Amino acid sequence: MIRYLANRLMTMVLTLLAISVIVFAIIQLPPGDYLTSYIAEIQAQGEQVTADKIQFLREEYGLDRPLWQQYLVWVTGLVQGDLGYSFEYSQPVADVVGERMPLTLLLNVATVIFIYLVSFPIGIYSATHQYSWTDHGLSFLGFLGLATPNFLLALILLYFANVWFGTSIGGLMAPEFIDAPWTLAKFGSVLAHLWVPVVVIGTAGTAGMIRRLRANLLDELHRQYVTTARAKGLSERRILFKYPLRMAMNPFIADLGSILPQIVSGSVIISAVMSLPTTGPMLLSSLRSQDMYLAGSFLMFLAVLTVVGMFISDLLLAVLDPRIRLGVKAAR
Repeated sequence: MIRYLANRLMTMVLTLLAISVIVFAIIQLPPGDYLTSYIAEIQAQGEQVTADKIQFLREEYGLDRPLWQQYLVWVTGLVQGDLGYSFEYSQPVADVVGERMPLTLLLNVATVIFIYLVSFPIGIYSATHQYSWTDHGLSFLGFLGLATPNFLLALILLYFANVWFGTSIGGLMAPEFIDAPWTLAKFGSVLAHLWVPVVVIGTAGTAGMIRRLRANLLDELHRQYVTTARAKGLSERRILFKYPLRMAMNPFIADLGSILPQIVSGSVIISAVMSLPTTGPMLLSSLRSQDMYLAGSFLMFLAVLTVVGMFISDLLLAVLDPRIRLGVKAAR
């Protein structure tokens, strides 16, 4: 198992290194750079930009260096915890992100917990009560959740949250706590506002997860070993939790690697609609302005979430499924 973990960690490092090259190349693909957009903005305001000033700015931002040097400076800084320098905000990326990254992580973790807590019991109930009225009702709600646009659901829930609970429209906290230091009252305000974006972002993922768990569990419940267990007189509850559910949870756990980046990328539009102080709107702005270090840091954040999520799901699958553990032993 130690050898397996070492191989997985080495694969993670190589994967992130390859992704960093691809991310940097994609950022450089559009014609021009941040300085081109900045000069065009200055000229649009009627200000003249001389060749000496352009050269000074290129040296100031490090854009006069070859691309491979710019990449080495960026990736070396990432390894050391330096996310680079934001051209648009004229500050280090870490300072620009500031409080947005912890709030983004809080929102994403809460959404993942919501998806699993809701989809797990509903998926089990739908599979064990196939074709019942409850199953049809839950299936209808699942299809409704998949079909409803997130931004529309966001507007509806914002309205009802304001009417029923007096929650302020938009944001993750009340206006008086925006620039205030962290206190219990501010944290309580965050929790009071958090449920709306969690439900909005997690609805589609929850509906899809319910359908996958229901289909996998139904497939396992019709296998021969379940019939044999029933013939031996085992109770339905023991049969369910000891055999079929464990096998049906493999895709359920494997989805952890993809659900994290999907939530982050899917929350970009929702963050703009609901005025959430997360990294989503900032990512869109950095891509438009070609602020390559800021955009690259966000994209690498998504890559790290993907790789770490896959690593966690692999470990959980190895613990859950004996066939995977046997496969590891056989590889040795």
